[in-house]
Amino acid sequence: MEKIQLINTLPNVFQTRTDISSDIWNQKVEFEKDKLYLVEANSGTGKSSLCSFIYGYRSDYQGQILFDGEETRNYSVAQWTEIRKKHFALLWQELRMFPELTAMENVQIKNKLTGYQKKKQILEWFEMLGIADKVDAKMGRMSFGQQQRVALIRALCQPFDFIFVDEPISHLDDTNSEIMGRILTTEAKRQGAGIIATSIGKHIELNYDKVFKL
Repeated sequence: MEKIQLINTLPNVFQTRTDISSDIWNQKVEFEKDKLYLVEANSGTGKSSLCSFIYGYRSDYQGQILFDGEETRNYSVAQWTEIRKKHFALLWQELRMFPELTAMENVQIKNKLTGYQKKKQILEWFEMLGIADKVDAKMGRMSFGQQQRVALIRALCQPFDFIFVDEPISHLDDTNSEIMGRILTTEAKRQGAGIIATSIGKHIELNYDKVFKL
């Protein structure tokens, strides 16, 4: 996939509002593969909704979302499955981890489906992110910041043309934020993929091609 387009897209819940001033809602917007984007937003402006709309997780919006010029609203379950398996990776704001499983088991749930990353690479990321000692720890006993780092590793265990990271460093210090950004951009560059990051304040310091105000 080379391009994502939003044309006059707006969450249904915002339809009666007349005070919306946004670079994305009710605009024509393009996200191109191999470029870096930051979506800055205030709480309640639809940041997580944007990710869910593009990912096909929700469809409660008006307007259009197109992938390489093709309208996505009527995609079948099989089409969305293929897109999420091969074209889109997503680090959810709420992470969506399994607390009763270990960090490695959470990562391997995805990696066993895709067979994409070698265990050596996964363990190297754990080491780089300072959580090598948490590989066999239950997720429910880890801090939210530690879980965010595990969630990034899991998100990278698949091929993708675009990766969405929704407030990925909200609970990280500057050092781990920088390391996460380096890992993320290295893998995206290797795959020739685009990055779409969101933030309501603190964000990964990357060399963004464009910053949108939601």
